Amino acid sequence: MSGARGLNHVSVPARDLPASLSFYVGVLGLERIPSPDFGFPVEWLRCGDLQIHLYQRDGETEPSLYQHFGLTVDDFMDVYRRVRQRGEFESIAFFAAVNELPDGSVQMYVRDPHGNLVELDHPDASTVNRSEIPEYRVLAEDVKQSDEALRSTLFLGHET
Repeated sequence: MSGARGLNHVSVPARDLPASLSFYVGVLGLERIPSPDFGFPVEWLRCGDLQIHLYQRDGETEPSLYQHFGLTVDDFMDVYRRVRQRGEFESIAFFAAVNELPDGSVQMYVRDPHGNLVELDHPDASTVNRSEIPEYRVLAEDVKQSDEALRSTLFLGHET
């Protein structure tokens, strides 16, 4: 069957494009790549084999409390330290700013300069220095997980 085969990019509004570029490039390590001229400010960024498209438009609505996209990070502690330095954690939308999931992965929620919610994911919580992260929570210790929930995995292809 023909149809969607994968995710290509996510478009993200940016009230202040230079501030958003500083966050996505300086904090998250994405790479600026050439972007077409749409008649309004746009920046395309490489994120592995995918892209994040930042755009600035007049009258853009406020971000959703819960709507988000997730990015995989290779060095969780390095990114955590940069986010902590900027104070951009989000702990209201999804339980806590940093969560260990039942599959042993870890996620961190942050807000970009526009207020968009971004989830930063790492597949192996055992590589994270929990003593350095006061926001760290283990989801299964705080919220009872069903048998099915305990089998969930954030990283497809890493199922155990």
